[in-house]
Amino acid sequence: MVLVLLGVMLFVFVISRLSGDPVPYLLGDTYTQEEYDAMSIKLGLDRPLLAQFFYSVKGIVTEFDLGTSYTFKNPVKDEVATRFPLSLRLAMIAMAWSLPVGMLCGIVSAVRQYKPEDYIMTTTAMICAAMPAFWAGLMLMLLFSLTLKLVPATGLDSWKSFILPCIALGLNSVANFCRMTRSTMLEVIRQDYIRTARSKGLSEFKVVTGHALQNSAIPIVALLGTQIGIAIGNAAVVESVFNIPGLGSYMIYGITMGDYPIVQGSVLVFSMMVCVLNLIVDILYGVIDPRIKAVYVNSGAKARSPIRNLLRATVKRNV
Repeated sequence: MVLVLLGVMLFVFVISRLSGDPVPYLLGDTYTQEEYDAMSIKLGLDRPLLAQFFYSVKGIVTEFDLGTSYTFKNPVKDEVATRFPLSLRLAMIAMAWSLPVGMLCGIVSAVRQYKPEDYIMTTTAMICAAMPAFWAGLMLMLLFSLTLKLVPATGLDSWKSFILPCIALGLNSVANFCRMTRSTMLEVIRQDYIRTARSKGLSEFKVVTGHALQNSAIPIVALLGTQIGIAIGNAAVVESVFNIPGLGSYMIYGITMGDYPIVQGSVLVFSMMVCVLNLIVDILYGVIDPRIKAVYVNSGAKARSPIRNLLRATVKRNV
């Protein structure tokens, strides 16, 4: 995780510097060379790029200092602390409804393979997968806000304001969960132990939920970690469409204005969240499948055994 975050910081630092100079945005259309030089010195952009990157990493590691915004003139970490929970809430709500809906559609599609239900589910999943989040948000806003006037179009005035953004953010995840659940379920339900469970007289519901679904959960959990990261990234576009003051819209503003600290701080926080989610997913593997947990335990024991033998030999020699 440390190496990944360091690589992300380096990549964003280089890309942001190649994207343009923020000084002209701050000074306006007319400025003198003296004003340009003074602003560059004030922002620390006159130093070599390697020195800029070093001090940036040093501030993040020692004090979690993400820098000061060029345009807002306030610490980026304060804005991140205020805006990131909102983006995370949008992503979590989107996953909370898209995961069960996608899995249910995938299970129905697998159990009813090559039936009308299967064709309906797979076709709908393909449409949702090909639908960009911003376009889905605009169409939902046009239908439910401007035409039917059921929910607010923009802002976060009430709980109703979360409905359209979370739907637009979760449609792609529904499609991915549906397709992954269908493929893994089709592979599992052809196994011998599924036929044995059915021959024992178990109901189809118990066979599907108690045996097939449990043994096909590993790929779905892996996809869940990936989809949460994608949802957090897509939140930037959805927040811009629905005028939500989250971290995503803050990052897009920083990209537009060439505000390096905003871009670097936002991307770093998003990357940290994705890394933590991947770690949690790796831990869940062992919780879901005892065989994976046994591999972890055995590998840990093998790694500790040479050290343990060395300590025992040392104690015997001393005695």
